[in-house]
Amino acid sequence: MFSFFKKKSSVDATIKAPETALPMPKPGAARAPGTPTAQRNSWLSKLKAGLRKTGSSIASVFTGTQIDDALYEELESALLMADTGVKATQHLLDELKRRVKDSKATEPGLVKALLGEALAELLKPLEKALVIGAHVDSAAPTVIMVVGVNGAGKTTSIGKLTRHLADQGASVLLAAADTFRAAAREQLGVWATRAGSGGEALGEAVEIISQQGGDPAAVAFDAVSAGRARGKDVVLVDTAGRLPTQLHLMEELKKIKRVVSKAQSSAPHEILLVIDGNTGQNALSQVKAFDDALQLTGLIVTKLDGTAKGGVLAAIAQERPIPVYFIGVGEQLADLETFSASEFSQALLA
Repeated sequence: MFSFFKKKSSVDATIKAPETALPMPKPGAARAPGTPTAQRNSWLSKLKAGLRKTGSSIASVFTGTQIDDALYEELESALLMADTGVKATQHLLDELKRRVKDSKATEPGLVKALLGEALAELLKPLEKALVIGAHVDSAAPTVIMVVGVNGAGKTTSIGKLTRHLADQGASVLLAAADTFRAAAREQLGVWATRAGSGGEALGEAVEIISQQGGDPAAVAFDAVSAGRARGKDVVLVDTAGRLPTQLHLMEELKKIKRVVSKAQSSAPHEILLVIDGNTGQNALSQVKAFDDALQLTGLIVTKLDGTAKGGVLAAIAQERPIPVYFIGVGEQLADLETFSASEFSQALLA
């Protein structure tokens, strides 16, 4: 679910790979979530498998034959155990009871379907396209800051996102603003150049601006300046992982944001938080803390495969509905995909 606008200064912009060049898509040409392609169907199968641990306890509630208070109590427990959160759980139960009453449903299977509809409706506000080049100064790159706690999969997600953007025809420059982790630049490079589904590699096409042990804000400034000078479509700024309780490090993120705006007045255009789906309600706490500090524009939710806490997206939708641009259910490049509320609901209750 990408949307791209062609730049005024580079109408025929392409990204060079060793043996191929991918043209920029026309505006509106990006594939929408749920399109019945083989690739999307394969992704949905992976999503269902990844959410099985979360969904099995919820789906098991509907194996009985009666729709009564006991079923709703069991469902409440299952939703809470999936880290759906108290507010979202109560919302879903109230909405489900209303739908059951209106439809006069008596079969558990039908009630399960109604829960799926209620969940998809709750999650729908989280659906949003990542738009490249739609800002006021559209001749300059779209600047994306990526933040998150240590271990959430932030740098890995940046590499995957780089691959996605390049496959869509966007030229990307990476800023390794995690300057105090020696392997950060190398990790970015490995992911950015990893082969895609067609076997092609980006090679030297993805440039990385770095500075060992330097000021992260200075690296970000240099990267945005370089992106403007070199006509890049996107500048992705990696930042050091930190806990939201580390106030001095959160201030550093605010500094990066301020300095980036000096290099390009409208930037950063996106501030994305990477959260680990395994952390459940802690993920919601991170969303609130980082949003309060930086005014987040979107989320990337990783490691949803194998977790029993995938219901946290419902909690986010209920309490801090920040768009989920991507979700991940594995380590491969193709395992990061755009978020669809209906697909997620369908996979969770499969």
